[in-house]
Amino acid sequence: MKPLSAPRPLEIGAAYIRVSTDDQTELSPDAQTRVIMEAAKADGFIIPKEFIFIEKKGISGRKAENRPEFQHMIAIAKSQKPAPFSRLYLWKFSRFARNQEESTFYKGILRKKCSIEIKSVSEPIMEGMFGRLIETIIEWFDEYYSINLSGEVLRGMTEKALRSGYQTAPCLGYSAVGEGNPFIIDEKNYPIVEYIFQSFYSGKDLNAIARDANQYGFRSRRGNLFDRRSICRVLTNHFYIGEVNWNGITFQGTHETRPSVSSIFHDVQKRIESEYRPLSRREVSSTAHWLSGLLKCSICGGSLGYNRSNDRKKRPDTFQCWKYAKGLHPGSCSVSVHIAEKAVLDSLRKVITTKHAEYECIQKNDQAIKGDEIVFQEALTRIKVKERRIREAYEKEIDTLEEYKQNKLRLKTEREELESNFSHVCKDSAGEPETIPDKAELIRRIYVAHEMISDPDVDYETKGNALRAVVKKIVFDRKSSLFSFFYYLS
Repeated sequence: MKPLSAPRPLEIGAAYIRVSTDDQTELSPDAQTRVIMEAAKADGFIIPKEFIFIEKKGISGRKAENRPEFQHMIAIAKSQKPAPFSRLYLWKFSRFARNQEESTFYKGILRKKCSIEIKSVSEPIMEGMFGRLIETIIEWFDEYYSINLSGEVLRGMTEKALRSGYQTAPCLGYSAVGEGNPFIIDEKNYPIVEYIFQSFYSGKDLNAIARDANQYGFRSRRGNLFDRRSICRVLTNHFYIGEVNWNGITFQGTHETRPSVSSIFHDVQKRIESEYRPLSRREVSSTAHWLSGLLKCSICGGSLGYNRSNDRKKRPDTFQCWKYAKGLHPGSCSVSVHIAEKAVLDSLRKVITTKHAEYECIQKNDQAIKGDEIVFQEALTRIKVKERRIREAYEKEIDTLEEYKQNKLRLKTEREELESNFSHVCKDSAGEPETIPDKAELIRRIYVAHEMISDPDVDYETKGNALRAVVKKIVFDRKSSLFSFFYYLS
């Protein structure tokens, strides 16, 4: 009697599944999984659950870096030798990638470095060079289809706009109904739009409208608090008078508009143009004033920004909390520049006269160590970037294995030297505590700061640096009109 042969052991396979939204003949993830599992079983392969990699629906195949499950699959394949699975199953080659360059690169990794076969269950091809040629032709066609599709979609959307089709995201106060039909008024949120327009038309400024809207519980279309910019975007949106704009194409829409907004729209635009500069422009200067950055709001802790007046006879230069200026909290925290300057000089003179001040001691060692640590972390980050680049160069077969080993060893030595040097710096700083200056030194520095600030010929930057050498921050309380000075010594 002939002895029975031992059963052939099942081999381990994997499945990669991706469903796009641009293919009307696309199989669902469950259907792709079922077809792949049947094909694998017929081939003598078993696919464990942990080796079924399914992307979320709608993820594009154009860029591999945007596909987390794909990257996870590649990482597992490279995690050990031999690879944990020996064949990768796809429903179509286009599921692997729709970018021919990336497809070639990642297939090269799986086939050459991991010895993994790649099989499309719906596109069977023969083995050998001729089969590989057919596979390449399929990849070229898939990439052409993807690029052509994006162009067709853009052309379709452009044609839709030219035919007065609605395809933009609806603005505050409107809702989309689909199929390119005109948007309809959202009765719940349109009153917010009316409130914003009527408030501005009646004379309120952008900041006041934002603050009041937030207090009433109103929110922007995305559910955020209102600020000056978001109020201005509502006021300048021509959709509220019937104009629709998409990608530079403008047409007169057929959606409903209401006189409560449309009748005052043009008057609102005239006021915006005459009273407000473009909100996208900001005057930023580190020397706008020597107090810039030191004054803080007692309500929120934010900095008081310097506001230069266009007519100082009618309105003086002021400092104002930037969060209040954007409408992010109620309660103004503004003070004229003249009052703030006088308060600083009075405080400095008082310390000089009384020889007394509450102050905080900050050791230089602490600051030095912190500075060294920042430099150390930046250098460490640069080494990590280099390590990633040499690894990518090896994976893309730009560098040989020997070159990769040499570069890796060089960076390892560089890292060890950096860590050793930083360790010595920390030990040296901790070993000998630095002598802390006494109060007399603080009084001397305050005297110098007072002399510089009082001198009209000294520039703002020098004045600011002199004050920052002795003052950590100055908190202003608008309700009590009090300034709190926080002196320090290092």
